Amino acid sequence: MDYAFIWAILIAIAVFAYVALDGFDLGMGILFPWVKQEKFRDRMVNSVAPVWDGNETWLVLGGGGLLAVFPLAYAVLMPALYMPVIAMLLGLIFRGVAFEFRFKSTSNKHWWDRAFMLGSMVAAFSQGIMLGAMLQGIKVSDRAYAGGWFDWLSPFTIFAGLAVCVGYALLGATWIVMKTNGDLQRKAYKWGLNTAILLIIAIAGVSVYLVSSFDNVAERWLTWPGSAGLWLVPFALAIIGGGLLNSLTKQQQGRPYLWALGVFLIAFVGFGASIFPYLIPFEITLWEAAGPDNSLAFLLVGAVILLPIIFAYTGYTYWVFRGKVSEQSGYHD
Repeated sequence: MDYAFIWAILIAIAVFAYVALDGFDLGMGILFPWVKQEKFRDRMVNSVAPVWDGNETWLVLGGGGLLAVFPLAYAVLMPALYMPVIAMLLGLIFRGVAFEFRFKSTSNKHWWDRAFMLGSMVAAFSQGIMLGAMLQGIKVSDRAYAGGWFDWLSPFTIFAGLAVCVGYALLGATWIVMKTNGDLQRKAYKWGLNTAILLIIAIAGVSVYLVSSFDNVAERWLTWPGSAGLWLVPFALAIIGGGLLNSLTKQQQGRPYLWALGVFLIAFVGFGASIFPYLIPFEITLWEAAGPDNSLAFLLVGAVILLPIIFAYTGYTYWVFRGKVSEQSGYHD
């Protein structure tokens, strides 16, 4: 069995699950500056209160899995991305504290709201920086990071950071559409349309950058007929993006969130196809980065047992707390 490939798929699933589930509550904080009414902010936070802690399970699984299964990749990535990783963790901690305290504080609630906004923006922007740094390439020499302290910082990584913020704001807006009604929902439809257009443009920009910057990526995507299958990806993105814009324009309820997840999934598949089989583009393949097969097999046993349990309790939680969030319901109740 190709344990390295199996684990690459499992970690990719964990990363996408994190983006899909934690993305909308990070997006909630990113949208806070456009929400002036306190009652609307309370409803937004109440819509994620039952599930937001569990969403970060997938971040732990993805990071821990990378360390356990692909130790070489972890050893290269961490020195290359120390600053954005630390910024992301501080942002997540900051917003977590603010999430709890904003319900308990009365006179200082506006400060905790600002902390929630800042933590969400910093965490999302840092994740985009890390994605951009990986896609633009990380210097490796003798199986170790060979770059400088600020190699992660470039115009492209800043663009990627902003793109992830926009994407999470889209997930947040479509989640609000699904979970609320009235004036707040009408605002969310407008946010969703604006961020959907910006995200599709950002995905196209990143795709053009990869094709124009790396010969092997250009060869993979532009060499005919070998690239015929890959061109299904931009075609699918056009179809799903059109479905997203149509569902928001027609003001449908749950479909915009599902379409938004589809846009993320197609982008995820496209970027993965661009760099495969490299785990550190374009230096270290996933087989070079993987640990011994016996270790991977041992860990796979645990994953086979635990992953269905995580999926089950996550699905059950979302099922229990399905439906709209009213003004009367609240985390503080």
